[in-house]
Amino acid sequence: MSALLTARRHPRHLVLAALVAGLLASPWAAAVLVACACAIVVAGTPRLTLVAVAAVLCGALVAQARVSALDRTVMRPYFGQTVTVRAFALERPRSLGGRARSPRSALAAVSAGPGAGERVVVQGPWPAAAPGREVTASGRLEPLRDRDGWLRRRGAHARLVAREVRATGRRRGGLAGALDRMREQAERAVSSGLDPPRAALARGMVLGQDEALDEDAREEFRASGLAHLLAASGQNVMLLVALALPVLAGLGVGLRGRLAGALALIALYVPLAGAGASIQRAGVMGAAGLVAVLASRPASRWYALLLAAAATLVVSPRAAGDPGWQLSFAAVLAILALARPLAERLRARGAPRGLAEAVALTTAATVGTAPLLAFHFERVSLVSLPANLLAVAAVAPAMWLGMLAVAAGLVLPPLAALPNVVAQLPLAYLGWLAHVAAGLPHASVPLAIPTVGVLVATYATLADAAAMAFRKGGHSGRTVAGRRVPGAGRLVRSRARVLVVLAIAAVLLLVVAQGRRAPPPPDPRDVVVSFLDVGQGDATLVQHGGATVLVDAGPPGSPLLDRLREAGVRRIDLLVLTHSQADHDGGAAEVLRRLPVGHLLDGGEQRTPLHLRALAVAAARGVVRSTPDAGQTVRAGPLRLRILWPRREPPVPGADPNDRAIVAHLQVGDFDLLLPADAESNVTGALDLPRVEALKVAHHGSEDPATADLLARLRPRVAVIEVGSENRYGHPAPELLAALRSVPTVHRTDRDGTVRLTLRAGRMTIATTR
Repeated sequence: MSALLTARRHPRHLVLAALVAGLLASPWAAAVLVACACAIVVAGTPRLTLVAVAAVLCGALVAQARVSALDRTVMRPYFGQTVTVRAFALERPRSLGGRARSPRSALAAVSAGPGAGERVVVQGPWPAAAPGREVTASGRLEPLRDRDGWLRRRGAHARLVAREVRATGRRRGGLAGALDRMREQAERAVSSGLDPPRAALARGMVLGQDEALDEDAREEFRASGLAHLLAASGQNVMLLVALALPVLAGLGVGLRGRLAGALALIALYVPLAGAGASIQRAGVMGAAGLVAVLASRPASRWYALLLAAAATLVVSPRAAGDPGWQLSFAAVLAILALARPLAERLRARGAPRGLAEAVALTTAATVGTAPLLAFHFERVSLVSLPANLLAVAAVAPAMWLGMLAVAAGLVLPPLAALPNVVAQLPLAYLGWLAHVAAGLPHASVPLAIPTVGVLVATYATLADAAAMAFRKGGHSGRTVAGRRVPGAGRLVRSRARVLVVLAIAAVLLLVVAQGRRAPPPPDPRDVVVSFLDVGQGDATLVQHGGATVLVDAGPPGSPLLDRLREAGVRRIDLLVLTHSQADHDGGAAEVLRRLPVGHLLDGGEQRTPLHLRALAVAAARGVVRSTPDAGQTVRAGPLRLRILWPRREPPVPGADPNDRAIVAHLQVGDFDLLLPADAESNVTGALDLPRVEALKVAHHGSEDPATADLLARLRPRVAVIEVGSENRYGHPAPELLAALRSVPTVHRTDRDGTVRLTLRAGRMTIATTR
């Protein structure tokens, strides 16, 4: 009841919360009705009820209108066609593979050609291009796929799979061009005088640009729970304001002038940091708090948070689907709900104010985000809390010195190196801390929250536990900083009940609006073989009897983990790496990091950097590793994998790894599947091969003159080619496709998406995702 009374005493907060609920719930009519029902229950009075319900409906209508406007495109008639466009890069291209010649991807704004004025993701051989530089790209224009929701959230309307991407030498003009040049100056300034690892970390912390960090360093920050330091967020904005206000005061600027200056700095910093959803939210929230001060009213943190949510959702209605957005809001909600009472508890036990507040903030943010991390990424860091506490003393100096370097670089570039001389100390400490914390035994452990219902129950349990903990403060009073405060225990209890309701309501809104239900694993009686759509690479998943086998892990940067999650995979009993090439083992390290793996059958004879990384992760996770030998049988539950090739013998230097790739025969009852990896007829022609029901076509469908003879021996009913669209190798070869006409059913992942073969009660069915 106290929570309801508190809400009714703040009608502006209630109406704004109803608007946010409508913006979140707009895609689902049922969610809109639930939000309206909650508004009716909470509002109480007829007038407030009417306004709150109207706010919910208004939010839903605004979100729908914005989504329709954002999705409007003139590109649809060009889908599937080869086009040439000129476009300005909106970000630095990121590699889609682990090799120097791998294609790269970047979001770009089309300046001329089909879809001028719209955004498109260009994938291809990008030259070195900074944001704001123009390129000419030629290739096939494709619609976004179902799994490309993250691209839609960034405003993209299509993918351009380019054969050629060339720089024109032109740059954007106007305000956007000026910001591009300032961003480049800021990047140079924050890196000036630092060695590459420190420079990459400084760019991540100050500007939110972590692409220069190597994968090992990025994984160490993830495993240690310090990854949030690498993203521009509310912490950056608050530290910027905390630095700017005393400087302006020292210059004799009055209160209103200081606050106006801080607002101007926020408006400048947000685009410099990339203007992502998280930094937009942080900027809006910081600005809202400052405006409240300018208006001579007490700053309402909850109102500022709701205002930030409304503003970001109006601009980008799909933003709440971004895990980063959800984590950011969960952290702020937890801090608002838990940090103050927890700090008071610590101070009552004699902790200094600064230490108590640091511990309270870190603990609240860690507790508030842990369930979402388990839900989205299925891992949690056990060292996150101590690592963040140890990082507190270095984060602010590193950020402030980096911001001073940026300011100096924008005014007098040679001076930018001076703050960095000192900044390298806290940067080195943070890098060392992430490395040491991530290296501790069980620093990061698999923990999955499988469904939305479990997520809601987890947050409800945490909220109830927090309320119970803060309720233990005595009935008539409690001690704060050595003094007995009458009634403080009742105040904490009342506050706790309000916070419980608010926390649960906020989580329900987020989850109802944007949560995803993890698919269950298949019926253990079925045999399910999924030829996964991971681009130009191999990844074949077999599930039966509760056991899971994954043969190869696709290229680095592929959506393999998403494909596994869609198949209901929570654990891999057997991971087979057929050979050490990036399109087969490039995603192995990430799979080993994110999912429990029981056994690694390692066919990689060449120790490439990607393969060594996978082996290092496997060793750190305690995964059992063995090597293949022709004639051996490897089991995973009821699944039996017979190794036909290679024989265990010393590797020949310079040999083609395809010729030493694992060729495996999977047998379950009367069902047989041949998995030849990249081994072609020069290898398989000499093997004793069984007749099979299904065949994974070798080497992505490359030309092989003996394919017809192989098919005559195997007589498969189904053949699947695992291949990427518009690949530069010309796969699948026309000659091979001609030979496959003898097979009744042929699928390819570049056109059909993931191909899922299900054997149920002796009957085979096939489904595709496109």
